[in-house]
Amino acid sequence: MTTEPAVRAGVIGLGMIGGGVAVSLARSGRAPAVHDIRPDAASTLPGVPDVLGSPAEVAAASDVVMVAVVNAEQARVAITGEGGLLTTARPGSTVVLLSTVALPVVQELAAACAERGVGFLDCGVTPGDKAAEHGMVAIVGGDAAVVETARPVLDDWAKLVVHCGPSGTGMATKIARNVVTYGTWRTVHEAAALASAAGVAPNRLAEVIQAADPEGHTLLQLLGMRGKDGKLPETVGGQITPLMTKDLDAALDLAATLGVSVPAVAVAREGAAETLDLPRAEPVAPEDSDDPYRRGLELMDRVYGPGFSDTMPKAPTGDPFTDATVSHLFGEVWSRPALSVRDRRLLVLGATAALGRSDLIRIQTEGALINGELDTSQLREAVLHLALYVGWGNASSVWTGVEEAITAQTGTPPQN
Repeated sequence: MTTEPAVRAGVIGLGMIGGGVAVSLARSGRAPAVHDIRPDAASTLPGVPDVLGSPAEVAAASDVVMVAVVNAEQARVAITGEGGLLTTARPGSTVVLLSTVALPVVQELAAACAERGVGFLDCGVTPGDKAAEHGMVAIVGGDAAVVETARPVLDDWAKLVVHCGPSGTGMATKIARNVVTYGTWRTVHEAAALASAAGVAPNRLAEVIQAADPEGHTLLQLLGMRGKDGKLPETVGGQITPLMTKDLDAALDLAATLGVSVPAVAVAREGAAETLDLPRAEPVAPEDSDDPYRRGLELMDRVYGPGFSDTMPKAPTGDPFTDATVSHLFGEVWSRPALSVRDRRLLVLGATAALGRSDLIRIQTEGALINGELDTSQLREAVLHLALYVGWGNASSVWTGVEEAITAQTGTPPQN
């Protein structure tokens, strides 16, 4: 009887992820051929042999090679460059790209490998700090047959191999997973700022969140509720909407009261219907949808803050300018769903800057601060940007209006 020869493994790049993969492979009994630009990179990696002189040497000694370099350019050099993997890789071998790069780069490298008869898998990995402990998930895109060929090696360093689909899907899934991570970080930052401004220590907020949801199920609850078509059932979205919008409105009100910038909260509120897979509704109460004047008053409060409409007549007066301002400008134009309130405000700020009217700029700026659409640093940056288009003289008026609004909303003295 003869035994089939073991699949040989290689690793290019011995940083946290690549080095961890190499250690896991060695512990599994599949000591890999390795390369790194640092000659001593393997010296602290248990069971991993000394580095070879080039990616080409690794390819000559391997059937499946993991590439764990920093960026797209390094990946190109390792795979297609002079002395790269493809100079010696035999047909039927496989390159597995672990680096997070843009999808066009994935397709470029996949095509280069295909020309040489070499398989290619894009493979996002997470969490990177568990690489040496056989603790990562391999998020793979590529041909199913190539995945199965490489699976013995993948299984030796990944606790789970998830084949997401054809080439590019592994990288897309990893990128989407990163959006969840960093988007959540931004949300946590705003929540902590809001709590701190209200006198709550950040560790208390963390204590509440960890006690209420220790396993973090809430983070993925929305995905779990989606149907086979990938959408949230309309009945579920309809049940969640009132609670979601009420809570986000409360957060925006608190942020406005405390002078805290919460743009992620504002975006979440603006896109609540879209988040829940519901048609985007006109930003008015259904019972008032046929009354443009009433709708206009409600939009004024939404644009400039609660109570702003109290300065206007509660019903048409016959004055054509006032009635048109409320009914047409706000009730029919600002209320249209194609642009968000923030989008329209930026347009108005640009147009108003050309007038050199600091009083009008202040009104728009206060509305942006109240709604959490723009923070103080963004508003001040906008002044500089507008100056190049409307002239320094008009920009001086813009600066005055912005600083007056910031002082009124946050209590911070104007910058000189």
